[in-house]
Amino acid sequence: MSGDITSYAYLFSAICFVLAIRGLASPETARTGNLIGILGIAVAVGATMLLPQISTWLFVFVGIVLGGAIGAFIALKVEITNLPQLVAIFNSLVGLAAVLISGAALHDPSLYGMAQDSTMPLQSLIEMAISACIGAVTFTGSVIAFAKLHELMTGTPIVFNGQKAVNGLLGLSAVFAALAFAGWGSEGAFWGMVVLFMIWGAMVVLPIGGADMPVVISVLNSLSGWASCGIGFTLDNPLMIVTGALVGASGGILSFIMCRAMNRDLLSVLLGGFGAEAGAGAPGGLAPAGTVKSGNADDAAFMLKNARSVVIVPGYGMAVAQAQHSLREMVDMLKEEGVKVRYAIHPVAGRMPGHMNVLLAEANVPYDDVLEMDDINRDFATTDVAFVIGANDTTNPSARNDPASPIYGMPVLDVENAGMVMFIKRSMATGYAGVDNPLFYNDNTMMLFGDAKGMCENIVKAL
Repeated sequence: MSGDITSYAYLFSAICFVLAIRGLASPETARTGNLIGILGIAVAVGATMLLPQISTWLFVFVGIVLGGAIGAFIALKVEITNLPQLVAIFNSLVGLAAVLISGAALHDPSLYGMAQDSTMPLQSLIEMAISACIGAVTFTGSVIAFAKLHELMTGTPIVFNGQKAVNGLLGLSAVFAALAFAGWGSEGAFWGMVVLFMIWGAMVVLPIGGADMPVVISVLNSLSGWASCGIGFTLDNPLMIVTGALVGASGGILSFIMCRAMNRDLLSVLLGGFGAEAGAGAPGGLAPAGTVKSGNADDAAFMLKNARSVVIVPGYGMAVAQAQHSLREMVDMLKEEGVKVRYAIHPVAGRMPGHMNVLLAEANVPYDDVLEMDDINRDFATTDVAFVIGANDTTNPSARNDPASPIYGMPVLDVENAGMVMFIKRSMATGYAGVDNPLFYNDNTMMLFGDAKGMCENIVKAL
């Protein structure tokens, strides 16, 4: 009877997860989608507690309370600027869980419902190998991504001579170790395989630069889903299979969309070597000669107030300065003056998919005012002022007209077509891709040097 209840509960939870992902497709329904997902996981946990394999509820409740307390503490303390790092480190925990659960199932085959002295079926060994391998790569790869994003290590690609050959040799060794484990099924072979895949996961992410981090996070998120899916087969749990497949597939689709937005293929991203640390000098030959025109808050306020249409282009600098609230206040004042104001979002703005959308939603920016790149790019030609706040690479025209540029071919926002372009930047340092922006030297560009939040607040005072 409990098995039937669990099956129906799992079906209900799976439907909730599908509806949750559907809700997350739009900022307007994202909150509802989250609540539906919470309901689904609550029902799933409750149904799992009814399974006969659960001999005691004590350790389960201790784990839920302890994990929930840690999660709540982190959620309350983490700044929204650090969401990419949070996603990366949580991905690593999912990968580590996949490894540990597979290892526990190997150590105690009764978790499979088999007698302790029976031989592990080949199918089960393959399932454990797949989930553990994906989990190991996800764990160390996500840890390196976290360290790069949190500036615990350089965001510049870490490369050395013969690196691809070394990575290839490590990858082949890890695959052979997985085959050896599937053949012999020993715990020694299992942990040897895990160590090799962990090393390989770290080595694969090391040469990937900061500009590609949004795609890397999306790929690692997808891998964490597939690792969970593999554990579902290991534990004969249909809900984990469905849930892992949903996360894995949706993360894979998002990775494809992100790569298309950057005009790059996933293989070239994973091979690394692109993107440099923010603030580094531009690559040789890419820094254009010229002078910049700088202004102040009073200049900006005068031009914005007398414009008919303004397009705001947010970037990671807005996130660092936490300027979204003062920016919203500035926009509200401009609207009261009859200025048409909209926001233009590049698919890879920030350091994770949807980073800018989350920040603007936090400031209660109307969803109808926020437009994707493909929907607004053609409007820059009829825009009086393009107000760029902390964005660099996503507005760089070198991506269109300089074949020597590392970002050549990446679609960018056509802000240079506006009547005037205002850039809020702390300095003339390059963006996260390490590429100078020739747009800074255009005649219709005015640089507003300073902290993004402080500059917006000063513009509000001037208005």
